[in-house]
Amino acid sequence: MNKRLEKMAETKAKLITAARAAFAKKGFTAASMDDLTSSVGLTRGALYHNFGDKVGLLAAVVDQIDSEMAIKAHAEGEKHKDAWEGLLAEGAAYIEMAIVPEVQRIVLLDGPAFLGDPSQWPSQSGCLQSTIKTLETMFDRGILKEVDIEAAARLINGAALNAALWVAASDTPDEVLPKAIDAFRVLSTGLLK
Repeated sequence: MNKRLEKMAETKAKLITAARAAFAKKGFTAASMDDLTSSVGLTRGALYHNFGDKVGLLAAVVDQIDSEMAIKAHAEGEKHKDAWEGLLAEGAAYIEMAIVPEVQRIVLLDGPAFLGDPSQWPSQSGCLQSTIKTLETMFDRGILKEVDIEAAARLINGAALNAALWVAASDTPDEVLPKAIDAFRVLSTGLLK
């Protein structure tokens, strides 16, 4: 049974890797299922069996990349001793990833177009819980105004996500990026006492 599970995990990993490369290069719509499955010696049947369809495969790829983004953003936040500065750095790091071509195309453009509201993606739930914990700690220390913590966390995460979406969709992302980060910082600081 373990060999079977290992083989299934290996097949899933191959499909995700192939899809990630194809979606980054061609975009979701133009990526051919036959091309991406044959590139790793698999069939469409393997894709259907493991992910249901091409959209299911996109969801797995988006989840992988978005989870990586969250880890990178969190690592940026951890570099700061001050919890508030760490939270702002984490949000800014997430927004900055919007100029990475793979992130831009797969997560911020194709993802919402085919998977719907990013705030409802499983990977975003982890980010929300982390932000809630950080804000609870800061509230307990008397740093924040009297505010519903979950609401504040949802709005901070939403601001970072929407800023990243704006940067990704812009014709001039390098010009939009600093504006988005500045606005994110200004909006977020409204929570401080």
